[in-house]
Amino acid sequence: MKHRPRPPEQNDLFRPRLVDMIDMRHELVTLSALIDWEFFEREWAGFFPSTTGRPAISPRLVAGLLYLQHAFRLSDEAVVARWVENPYFQHFTGETFFQHKPPIDPTSLIRWRKRIGEEGVEWLLTKTIEAGRESGAVEDASLDEIAIDTTVMEKNISHPTDSRLYERARSQLVALARDAGIELRQSYARLAPRLAAQVGRYAHAKQFRRMRKALRTLKGYTGRVMRDIRRQLDEIPEGPLRERVLDKLVLVSRLLHQRPKDPGKIYSLHEPEVDCISKGKARVRYEFGTKVSIATTLKGGFVVGMRSLPGNPYDGHTLGEALEQVGILTGHPPKRAVVDRGYKGHGVEHTQVLISGTRRGLTPALAKALRRRSSIEPEIGHMKADGRLARCFLQGTFGDALFAVLCGCGHNIRKILAHLRKLLAAVITLVLAMIRQEHARGYSHAAA
Repeated sequence: MKHRPRPPEQNDLFRPRLVDMIDMRHELVTLSALIDWEFFEREWAGFFPSTTGRPAISPRLVAGLLYLQHAFRLSDEAVVARWVENPYFQHFTGETFFQHKPPIDPTSLIRWRKRIGEEGVEWLLTKTIEAGRESGAVEDASLDEIAIDTTVMEKNISHPTDSRLYERARSQLVALARDAGIELRQSYARLAPRLAAQVGRYAHAKQFRRMRKALRTLKGYTGRVMRDIRRQLDEIPEGPLRERVLDKLVLVSRLLHQRPKDPGKIYSLHEPEVDCISKGKARVRYEFGTKVSIATTLKGGFVVGMRSLPGNPYDGHTLGEALEQVGILTGHPPKRAVVDRGYKGHGVEHTQVLISGTRRGLTPALAKALRRRSSIEPEIGHMKADGRLARCFLQGTFGDALFAVLCGCGHNIRKILAHLRKLLAAVITLVLAMIRQEHARGYSHAAA
């Protein structure tokens, strides 16, 4: 596949131009002029090693759809459907004439995310920072002081229970055996689902002795199916199906042998990298996903750094990487970082780090900055409530890395749009005030 820049659109008497349909003062129109779209046309062209085949779609279209998707909390299908209905979305992605058909299939966004990788989405975040500086939504001086914190981005999995995992593992093994043509001695297709439901009833009734007995029986059913497939593994010819069966056998074996206190436990069969993270919240004791580091400006809450942290590392060990990412994305290494007590023992020397709870040796300016540390908490809440940070729908740790950065892009886009709306409202208010003054002056001259 090759990439070819979009040729300039010619006039068409039978199609309406978008500039004749929309309000050119709209915030999306203003924002589209602030983003350097030529950068994506130039840099993303390197992701197309082949020069043959049908030309790829426009990088500006993909970048614009990714921005809109995370700014307005839309799925891949929803953002493409909204694009057909909304002329402002079409203008933002570089269209000249109003289109009545979807520009791409929603699955194209999946392939583009895999193609551009983590480096590509960090470029998207960099361009939002540059657009924020040009629009005035973030000041250059505010980049000197940042707040850094971590949160949990939950994975799109059901709540893990042993009965659910055992039954799910058994059903997947039976399906793979059917695809491979293996005849099982017994599949437990009738007994196992009933027993899994009975485990939940025993737990609800607090009959834990019966629950544990039923759980051991269910675990035995899964183990028998696994061992039956393992004995007949030589009957499966070499190929992708055999690899799938081997991978599933290894995963189910880990599931059956894990203990409650073991590290690296499996909480989901289709997302085995999910971590169980306890953040001390009263409303939810454990969250199943991945930890995300977030860096925002202390004034304004603009995202200047964001990355996923698989493996649930200690917060203090991640501070150096977070500060390095901020310096790369903004081109402006921060002078001061404000963090909570979870970052003790960070080992950072080149940036002044203020830890929450510090009392000694603080000037009034430093004490004021330290009091602003909690300002990052509502920004995280907005990213979860207004954006898509609450739940990651992309697969694996690679999907976590992309999704976290894209959520930061969406937050910055919402910040810039709100700032542009505020500016437009101020200009309109000023113009109306001047008109009223002119009318009042005219009435006074007429009366005189």
